[in-house]
Amino acid sequence: MKPLAEMNLVDDFLAHSLASHKTYGEKASRFILECILQRRVRHLTVVSQKTWYGEASQVHGVRLDLYLDEEDGEIFDMEPDNNGRAGDVAALPRRVRFYHSKIDAGNLAAGEDYKALRNVVVIFIATYDPFGSKRMVYTIKNGCAEEPGLPYEDGARTIFLYTGGTEGRPPERLRQLARYMEHSTGENAQTAELARLHEMVTEVKADREVGLAYMKAFEVEKRIRDEGRAEGIAEGKAEAVMALLEDIGLVSEALEKRLREQRDPEVLRKWLKLAARAESVEEFERQAGLDRVTGDGRC
Repeated sequence: MKPLAEMNLVDDFLAHSLASHKTYGEKASRFILECILQRRVRHLTVVSQKTWYGEASQVHGVRLDLYLDEEDGEIFDMEPDNNGRAGDVAALPRRVRFYHSKIDAGNLAAGEDYKALRNVVVIFIATYDPFGSKRMVYTIKNGCAEEPGLPYEDGARTIFLYTGGTEGRPPERLRQLARYMEHSTGENAQTAELARLHEMVTEVKADREVGLAYMKAFEVEKRIRDEGRAEGIAEGKAEAVMALLEDIGLVSEALEKRLREQRDPEVLRKWLKLAARAESVEEFERQAGLDRVTGDGRC
């Protein structure tokens, strides 16, 4: 994670911290939405990282970055995204389809008529071009393939905002906001509205509670990264033991399974030394304290 002071509004942590801030969250979120939608937005209820779990443990759930509920209006999911990996970009349309389905399912009570289903707008704010046409705004709506002009309004809309886009004659207000979100510096706050947004961003970065939350998030990410590195080291040692044993005999599936399941680095270090000295797989198993297991599972 980059230092908090260097974060931009396309970085998840800063976007969450601003939107959920008790003083600035609703006002900042409403300004950003108004620039994107080019209309006035009524009062918002802001939920940072709204989660819907799967109906069962094996069913996929979803965690939305910024869930915004407009008073007597639409529901918005705003997703800052600076992950331009090819596989993730290719999966965006299906990801959006899933987000819409979860939001809809969570907002229609049992027995309620379908006409009560509210309009939902999913907004991705991306630092990469998701479709390669250099447009700043891509608006996606369902329609009829055979009759493109056929009125078809299901209340679902998706907006992809590419911060570096130039095509499509984006409004100046939106263009300036997009530049500021990608590079959230005072130099890019060229209007009075953006200057005020920058003041909010600066104060959020300086907020003690936000700083503590960032330190906690940083520690969690570091622990996950370190655990992943340790996992990789363990896998590497297990592979080395396997390679040495295969040079001196046949490694059974049961033994291979036990080697790959071991994650204690000290045990693996010991096994690696034993495997290097052993003259047979059986000798290794005996010295390592591993019972010989036959293919049918009997000792």
